[in-house]
Amino acid sequence: MRTSSNPVFRQLSGNGQGGYAGFGYQGQQQTGYGYPSAPPTAADRPMTIDDVVTKTAATLGTTVVVGGLSAAFLPPGVALLGAIVGLVLALIISFRQSTNPALILAYAAAEGVFLGAITKVIDYLVPGVAVQAVIGTVVVFATMLVVYRTGAVKVTPRLTKWIIGATMGAFALIVLNLLMSFFGLNLGVRGNGPLAIIVSLVFIGIAAFNLLLDFDQADRAIRAGAPARFAWFIAFGLMVTLVWLYVEILNLLAQLQRN
Repeated sequence: MRTSSNPVFRQLSGNGQGGYAGFGYQGQQQTGYGYPSAPPTAADRPMTIDDVVTKTAATLGTTVVVGGLSAAFLPPGVALLGAIVGLVLALIISFRQSTNPALILAYAAAEGVFLGAITKVIDYLVPGVAVQAVIGTVVVFATMLVVYRTGAVKVTPRLTKWIIGATMGAFALIVLNLLMSFFGLNLGVRGNGPLAIIVSLVFIGIAAFNLLLDFDQADRAIRAGAPARFAWFIAFGLMVTLVWLYVEILNLLAQLQRN
C-alpha cells in the first residue's frame, strides 16, 4: 500500500496477517472447532463509505460550529491557544492512530477555535474574504474528489513520492520562516509581495493533491476491510488537510485584496 503525504496517513498500510493499519480486523475469528468465537461488534464490522462520510461530516461540523462561536464571542488571542491544543492533539492522534471519537472531536473543536479567531481578524482587515475562502475550499475539495473518482489523475507511487516530498518541503519552509521571524528576519514567504503570493499558490496546490492521497487511503481502507471505527481516523486525516487548505486560501485571498 502506498503511503500518503498527509502525516496522519503515513503508517496506514495493511500487513497481511495483522489486519489494516494495526487494528487487527480480519472478520470473525474462528475457534478451534471452526465456528465463530463471537460476532463482531458494530465498531468491528467492515468500514463503508457511509461511515467515512458521516464521521467526516461530524468532525467538520464540529469545527464549523466552534469556529462560528469563536469568531462571535472569543477574543482573537485564543487563536494561539487553539493552534497549540490542536497541534498537541493531532500529534497524539497521529502517533497512537487513535479512533477515539472524543479525542478527534476535541481536535476538531480546537481547530475551530483557531480558525474562528484568525478568520475574525483577517475578515476585519479584508471584509468578505472569509466567505470567499470557505467557498474556495469547498470548490477545491469538490474538484479534487471529482478528479479522483473519474480517474483523471491516477494516484501512482511516483505521484505519491512527489507529493510527500513537496509536503515535507512546504512544512520545512513554514517552520524555518517561523523560526527566522523570532530573530526579526523575514524570508518573504508570508505577508505581502509577489514571492508570498507564489508560495501561497504552491501550498494550495500541494494541499489539493494531498486530498487525492487522502481519498485513496480511505478507498483502500474500505477495500481492505478496516473496522468501522477506523472511519474516525480517516475523518481526522481529511480535517488536517482541509484546515491547511483553508488557511492557505484565506491567506492568499487576503494578500490579493490588500495589494
